[in-house]
Amino acid sequence: MTLYQSPISPGRSWYEDSCGERPHYPQLDDNRHCDVVIVGGGFCGLSCALHLASNGVDVVVLEAHRLGDGASGRNGGQIGSGHRAGVLELEHELGFERSKALWDLAQDAKKALIETAENHGFETDYQPGQLTPLHRRRFEKETQAEVAALHDRYGYEEIGFLHRDAMAEALGSRAYYGGTRDNGTGHIHPMKYLIGLGKAVSAAGASVFEETPATKITGGPKISIETPRGTITADRCLLAMNGYHNDMRAELASHVMPIQSFIGATVPLEADTSVLPNGEAVDDSRFVVRYFRKSKDNRLLFGGREAYGSAAPGNIRRTIRKQITEIYPQLADIELTHAWGGNVAITMPRHPYVRELENGLWTAGGFSGHGVMLSNYTGRMIAQNFLGQSEQIKLLQDLEIKPFPGGSTFRNPLKILALTWYAMLDRI
Repeated sequence: MTLYQSPISPGRSWYEDSCGERPHYPQLDDNRHCDVVIVGGGFCGLSCALHLASNGVDVVVLEAHRLGDGASGRNGGQIGSGHRAGVLELEHELGFERSKALWDLAQDAKKALIETAENHGFETDYQPGQLTPLHRRRFEKETQAEVAALHDRYGYEEIGFLHRDAMAEALGSRAYYGGTRDNGTGHIHPMKYLIGLGKAVSAAGASVFEETPATKITGGPKISIETPRGTITADRCLLAMNGYHNDMRAELASHVMPIQSFIGATVPLEADTSVLPNGEAVDDSRFVVRYFRKSKDNRLLFGGREAYGSAAPGNIRRTIRKQITEIYPQLADIELTHAWGGNVAITMPRHPYVRELENGLWTAGGFSGHGVMLSNYTGRMIAQNFLGQSEQIKLLQDLEIKPFPGGSTFRNPLKILALTWYAMLDRI
């Protein structure tokens, strides 16, 4: 039997082989009218669809490939707290009031993520805890100041600073200095979450179509989305494509940049291993982040971004094995059963890009490594805005997002140059 391979992402993921049967949804094969059409069947699009359909809105979701082929089904599974920028950086940029509002939004997002799974009865393999170790000693003072601010001004007591010995014990490695332990977050199996979300959307009455790419978008009093075998006409539209196909609109291509991220999965570790004895997720202090965690069956799932062009599974294995060995030399010869990658998306300031591009036509993307919770919650907030229930989404709409420099010709080469530069800085 030939196993399904995503047409847009390299390698078959361990998630695909551990989530059970992935449901199939039909292709669109006629013309349709609806209240809201959503382009993109990832966390953001499905979350928006679920909230709308649960409130009686006629919703159509279009996915160009299969649900889970993009970042929502292939990511590191880490929920995290807050945003890509820390609260002290956000205070400096936006002031305390807006920084606190954004922190509270992210706290709501964590809660909503777990509650959605509980309310709709789907499994997520949730495990608590997150460690953020420092790869350079010079970051210790600012990290301690960040923790103090979270305790004193943000009322968040779940995070604490670990000195080097305590971090080494928590990691099972002395490759890092101090860092933080966050007991108020955790990690999930993203493909299981996406499958459950898709089933909930369908059960709520929304129409979900796979292998149905949007080929043309036309605004106006009614929004028209053309596909190869049918056209959807709707009052409103959400473009939730994030790191894929965002060249359909010039505004997206200039503000949201896809970059590739790669993950490897080992065979199950020995039950008494010293590696991550408490089962926490890890994201380190590098700009080119290394992120890893153990699965429910005790595999090490290890991710990083060291390549910016195309990559084959064999190349991914070599890169990931090298990074694992730097942290856990005892795993130098461990077998990697899976190696895969895919696009995530960033913006210049690492804030999400959420805009109403024209009347009724919305977009959301560029979650910059915090997409598990923020993309889900952003979809929900946009739905609440459509329903007139809340204007919380304006907290993200009002963020200044400058376009990437270079125009369509030089944007990608400049991206590669910049990321290579930051990867070099991580080493000094």
